[in-house]
Amino acid sequence: MTSPSQTTKSSREGWSLVGPGLIVAATGVGAADLVATVIAGQRFGYALLWAVVVGCLLKVVLVEGAGRYSLATGNTIYEGWATLGRWTSWYFAPYIVIWGFVYGAAAMAGTGLPLHSLFPWLSVTGWGVLSGLVGAALVWFGRYAFFEKVCAALVGVMFVTMFLAALLTLPNIPELVAGLVPRIPEGGLINVLSVAGGVGGTITLAAYGYWIREKGWTTPGHMRVMRLDNTVAYTVTGIFVISTLIVGAELLYSAGIAVETGDEGLLDLSEVLRDRYGAWAGTVFLVGFWAAAMSSLVGVWNGVSMMFADFVGHARKLPKDHPSTRLGGTWYRAYILWLTFPPMIMLFLGQPVWLILAYGVLGAFFMPFLAVTLLWILNTSRTPQEWRNGPVVNVLMAICALLFAWLAVTQVQSALERAFGG
Repeated sequence: MTSPSQTTKSSREGWSLVGPGLIVAATGVGAADLVATVIAGQRFGYALLWAVVVGCLLKVVLVEGAGRYSLATGNTIYEGWATLGRWTSWYFAPYIVIWGFVYGAAAMAGTGLPLHSLFPWLSVTGWGVLSGLVGAALVWFGRYAFFEKVCAALVGVMFVTMFLAALLTLPNIPELVAGLVPRIPEGGLINVLSVAGGVGGTITLAAYGYWIREKGWTTPGHMRVMRLDNTVAYTVTGIFVISTLIVGAELLYSAGIAVETGDEGLLDLSEVLRDRYGAWAGTVFLVGFWAAAMSSLVGVWNGVSMMFADFVGHARKLPKDHPSTRLGGTWYRAYILWLTFPPMIMLFLGQPVWLILAYGVLGAFFMPFLAVTLLWILNTSRTPQEWRNGPVVNVLMAICALLFAWLAVTQVQSALERAFGG
């Protein structure tokens, strides 16, 4: 019989683990996703609110699958991919190298924009470089507990500021509820894909298993709490993204105001808030913008560096859990350096055409790659029978694969247009 003290201890351990999910969800919501959601609200009001809900549900399914595989088998997601054949490495190797190089520059620039607006005495590039250095320092020593606290603080700031901005706009509740009914407005298909696909969805979804491992969550006995963690995380993220849509719908759609499509669109939105509610509102929003960008930067610097270290360990046939392939190890730190210093060149010189194209194409296929490989891994002997997918999860993962494949096609087309000026 379980004693009250054991029950209390179990409860505390359970709730203490609500954290890795917030990291993976918040890391995936960067400035580009916020802009996509704001523009969806600007163009269509609340009509695409349902897509936000669908996007959260699909990410819950994918992240739960990645976490379930890790807990059920004791293997990392890369170990699972490696069992599918060499083709997974042929895709992942160039992807993680090129993606990291380009993303590093984008992440630093994304943090530099709001900081430059708040403190113009340093340029966007200057603030971006400083943010990259700070991010590298925060994760360099591989102390997960400290990293989680930093991310939790950033998530708190971004959530409170965006939720406050939504409340300021006095959302139209009847239209908000009506937006939960699925429909695609004329010319809105791409926006539907962007909103549903961008709710916390990047390579960091696959990093979830690494974060729960560092948290000390390593057995099937942690399955229930992992699911709680994942659900809470995407509920919070969903509220955050819905708040972003509300701001776009109430401030921009109703007034016929347009913002730019790049990260600069969030700067435009801060100016609208400043004009409507006062300088303090614009400033608070910029702080939230910075927190969202910084949480993505720090999360990638930590989570994807662990994935790279695991990948190198397999490529070099090092023993499982070799120190150089773990958090704080040699290859973990090597990738942090790769994310931080080489991308600074692009902050000053710009991105070459071939790199934009490679980044766009390789990045577009990661989410379909993740969905398809999870379907494969979680329906075969690679996963113990009791932890394999059920029919409902299989259907949802198949929908994920189709949705992200469709989104990949549009992203590749966009990459080609940017690369060749089409």
